[in-house]
Amino acid sequence: MDLQILAPDGVEEVVAGADLVALIGSHLPDLRDGDIVLITSKILSKSEGRVVDGERADHVAAETTQIVAQRGQTVIARTRLGIVQAAAGVDSSNLEVGKSILLPLDPDASARSIREALLPNVAVVITDTAGRAWRTGQTDIAIGVAGIDVLDDHTGRTDSYGNTLAVTAPATADELAAAADLVKTKLGARPLAVVRGLAERVLPRSEHGPGAVALQRPIDQDMFALGAREAVLAAVAGLHPECFGSPVDIDELVEVMGRLGVVVLTEGGNLTATVTPDSNTPVSVVAQALGWLATPADAGWALTPRG
Repeated sequence: MDLQILAPDGVEEVVAGADLVALIGSHLPDLRDGDIVLITSKILSKSEGRVVDGERADHVAAETTQIVAQRGQTVIARTRLGIVQAAAGVDSSNLEVGKSILLPLDPDASARSIREALLPNVAVVITDTAGRAWRTGQTDIAIGVAGIDVLDDHTGRTDSYGNTLAVTAPATADELAAAADLVKTKLGARPLAVVRGLAERVLPRSEHGPGAVALQRPIDQDMFALGAREAVLAAVAGLHPECFGSPVDIDELVEVMGRLGVVVLTEGGNLTATVTPDSNTPVSVVAQALGWLATPADAGWALTPRG
């Protein structure tokens, strides 16, 4: 496979109201059918007038729908777009001192609009920088996509040994964003790039694909929807039950409670929990973590699956 990644130098400063389609046309004049155009979210935000006064800490709360984790001044937050990023995606780099920039209004919609305005049949990916759970450092990810499938779902395929794949689904759009960042670089003043050689991935002009929103894991399926500290506090306070996933089955509930000195009994289809004399287990907290609701009852606690 022959894959090329190109990023032009000399892209002028983008201001509010700038025509990104014209910008792409002037700096990537040789676009071809099957190319994939990558655009940093920063120039999209600038063109949308998303530059604001003040340091980024001044704007994080307004862009946050839920704090996932916080350690001191470092905040990992779920944004109004559903994306989880440090500081809710608010950034102050590559801007005048005293200015900050917010995420684009609707990156998927912008990707579709730009794609429709470009003459060759290209895909468009809006990129932004993000950290990853379990890993240090950052990489670029796709926050807006049009013209490609963002996931390459291998479910049901077999590998070379005959094993059936069940959960393998490369995040194609994120892989493209990260690859292009190697050429754009963080300090290179190259906010545009084109990937050439993957024409078979580009959808027909009449199809845009599901967009980057399809890469967002639903909260109830996210094992890391809250940080370790935040999960404990939420369980104690009975907050954010959606972050603890679906209720475990009764066998697991009984087994976990039993290990913590809580006896779970079933009578007439109802589950009740009682704490043994030598246990101080907070039943409601454990139940919350397991996706169940514990309410005080005459004999202890009544247990019902949440939802």
